This record gives sequence, C-alpha cells and structure tokens, in this order.
Amino acid sequence: MKSQSSTPILDAVVECCDKETIHFDVPGHKGGRGLSDFDKILREKGLKLDISSAKPVDSLNNPSGVIKQAQELAAEAFNADHCFFMVGGTTAAVHAMIMSTCKPGEKIIVPRNSHESIIKGLVLSGAVPIYVQPGVNRELGIRTGVSSAAIKEAINRNKDAKAVLLMNPTYYGATSNISEIVRLAHSRGMVVLVDEAHGTHFGFHEDLPMSAMDAGADMSAVSIHKTGGSLTQSSMLLVKNGMVDHRAVMTTVQLMLTTSASYLLLASLDAARKNLATMGDELVGKAVKFSRAARDRINSIEGLYAFGKELINGDDIFGFDETKLGVCVSGIGLSGFEVYDMLKEEHNIQVELADGSNILAIVSLGDSESDIDALVEALEDISTRHAKGWRQIEQPILENPYVVISPREAFYSPKRTVMLEDAAGEVAGESLMLYPHGIPIFAIGERITSEMIDYISFLKEQSAVLVGTEDPDVEYIKILGM
Repeated sequence: MKSQSSTPILDAVVECCDKETIHFDVPGHKGGRGLSDFDKILREKGLKLDISSAKPVDSLNNPSGVIKQAQELAAEAFNADHCFFMVGGTTAAVHAMIMSTCKPGEKIIVPRNSHESIIKGLVLSGAVPIYVQPGVNRELGIRTGVSSAAIKEAINRNKDAKAVLLMNPTYYGATSNISEIVRLAHSRGMVVLVDEAHGTHFGFHEDLPMSAMDAGADMSAVSIHKTGGSLTQSSMLLVKNGMVDHRAVMTTVQLMLTTSASYLLLASLDAARKNLATMGDELVGKAVKFSRAARDRINSIEGLYAFGKELINGDDIFGFDETKLGVCVSGIGLSGFEVYDMLKEEHNIQVELADGSNILAIVSLGDSESDIDALVEALEDISTRHAKGWRQIEQPILENPYVVISPREAFYSPKRTVMLEDAAGEVAGESLMLYPHGIPIFAIGERITSEMIDYISFLKEQSAVLVGTEDPDVEYIKILGM
C-alpha cells in the first residue's frame, strides 16, 4: 500500500528535471530558454502568480479588461479578427471549432490522419465524418497532407457538408495547399477549420509554410505551447470574420472553459505572443537555421536520412516545415522505436516521437547549437555502434476505414468486450491511438480490420505507448453489441 506521505507525480517530475534531459520534443520553450522574460518572472514570483479571477485581472469567461486586451493583441499578431485564449489545450479549441460549425448529423470532411481530439469533437457535436485519404510516402512509411484534388472530390460527393477540416502541418511537417482548399470550400459555402497544433510559428518567418489565417481559413486551433513558447495546455482559437459568427463561437468556447482558469497559463500566452510578435522572425529563423544545419550533418551519417523540403511535390505535400526534423533510420537496420529508446537511455535526449522507420525531433525557440551538436553526435554514435545494415520495418499504411455509424452514436451504443484477435470485422466501441501522435488506428464507430490488429500487435512488440482503450494492455477491446 502506498504511503500518504508519498508524492509519485511530483517525484517523477523532479527526477526528470534533475536529469537535465536535452529536449527535442514539446513544449517549445525548452525549459524556459525560449521565453526568457516569462521564465525570469516565474522564477522570481513562483506560486504568487497562481491567482484567482478578480477585477484587476479580468475573467476568461467574460473578458472585458486585460484578458480582452491580450486576446485582441494576439488576434492582430496572428492575422486573425478574433482570438480566444484556451486553457484546456488545443483539444478544447478543436472541439469548439467543430461544435460551433456542425450540428448533429451534419457532415464534415476530415483527413483520416487527424488527431484523436477531432474524433472526440465529433462525439460531442454529433457530426458525421467524411474521411479523405491523405497522401502516402511509402519509402518513409508516413502519411503526408491531403491534396486539393482529393478535397475537391470529397466536396463534389458531399455537397451538403458543412465544413472541411485540415491539419497545418502534419506531425512530420507536410502542409496542404490551404489557399486552394479554402477557395474550393468557400465556393460551396463550406467553412474551413484548421488544426494548427504544430504550426504556431507559421506566419513569423518567410521560409515557413503559410499559416491558416494567412491562407483565409475561417478558424484555426493553435498550440502556442508546442512551438510558440507558452506553458503546456495553453492554446488559442483564431477566428476570421465572414463565414462564421464569432459571437456564436464565443458561446461554444464557454462550454469548453473552466470557471477557474489558470493565470499562469494565460500570462504565458500573453508573453509568448509578445515574444513572437516582436522577435518572431529572429527566433523562428534561428530554429530554421539550426534544423537545416542538423539535417545536413545527419545526412552525412551512413544509413540515416533526415528528410526535408525535397519531399515537396505540389500535391499532397505543398509545403514543408523545416523545424520538424524527421530522420529515417531504416538504413541502419533499427526501428524508430529502438532509436528513440537509445537516444533517451544512452544519451539523455528526448525526441518527440517514433514509428517503425523514423524518429521526429522538434527544433523550436529554446534550442541551442550545443543541443544540435548533442543530437547529431548521438545519432552518429548509434549508427556506428548499433547499425545492422539496411532493414525497413514493415508497418502498414492503413486505408480509410469504413464508418459504420457516427462517433456520437457509437459512443452511446451498447458495447461488449472481446479479445483483440477476435475483433476483426466488428465495429469499434472505443478508439485506440499510438502516442505520440494521437492519430487513431481505429476510431469509435469504425469497422476493425485484421490489418489494424496486425499493426497493433507490431506496436505492442515495439513497446509503443497505446492509449484510448479501457484495457491498458490492449488485450481486450470494446465493440458494439450486446
């Protein structure tokens, strides 16, 4: 039995801090270096900054003072007409976008490599997904963006859809031709929503892809904490006038908000906006420079391939975010999961994610040349000491699943539990995701295939983190039925 004097979370967090890990994951402030002014205030004031709503500091649920001013400044900085500060992460912003656009039973066009927050937004709203197959790079084993041609086809087949939802960028940095997709959608009266969780820094440097707001999207959910420097869980919902009524959006946002918003999170959003608005070109430019240098050096290491802008094809990869440093490790005969673990265990370097063939490092505002040196040298060491020759890890590229019933209907349907290996052909009663990146292998309401089950077995063999199911070991899963 645990002693009540123990503090397991606090102890684990302190231990992580004491190890002084080199971070190529999120949050983007990288231990405060990317938001030095706020870091200094936080160190000086500490928990005194953790205050409750009062007249001088305004209220997030009905802003009329300093929060209103800060949101207006953020809207201007991000080329939006309105901005809502979110303290429930970008997940809450995504939910608000979908719920303020789609009523129960209405269609929304969505890339299938979308984050689980979108599936949960469909459960909350009752909207029905029309999935679009994203592009595939089979050599790397990754999904890319969606082409404007694929979106056009989906629009033509579903003229009654209310919205199109896009990602800008994908986890590995690919972006779609958002401007063209906005034109197509608006011509049919459809709203364009963008999950811009990993694109906060777009719009602050000319060498990066276009931001959703610059491309004319109606709303975008932006994870300021991922690449913009604010504290984890703090995000923004950006809105353009025209196709949506910002007052209706505000009403929906209020459903997502706590009545006890953290002023630590709100203040960090304000500080991050100032940082990007006044020094964004310099800070983001430094991250781009570091990432380019790392990519060049990694590509000189035998067996490794750091992919970048050469992947742009004008179709499903219209642009590429160079600060996403993806490295294919198939040439040294290791899986991405193995290299991910080696970096952490042997070199104390934490990268963002891994899959069968790749690792992903995120270079952002708080990184330094010494960090880049450490990453490159660690990869060189792994290549020298552990290389097994060429071996591409076979991992399936799952096709668009068959949606049997809407996520909301499935959520409220009767369910039963079966062994994973017996679930092929059944309808999922829960969703299952690999973390990171949080893209469902199967989502609630979809038909489960044997290919999905094989992929899950592969991920379990790799000790990958699987979440979403009631059974944490994913031996059993819930399906629809009595």
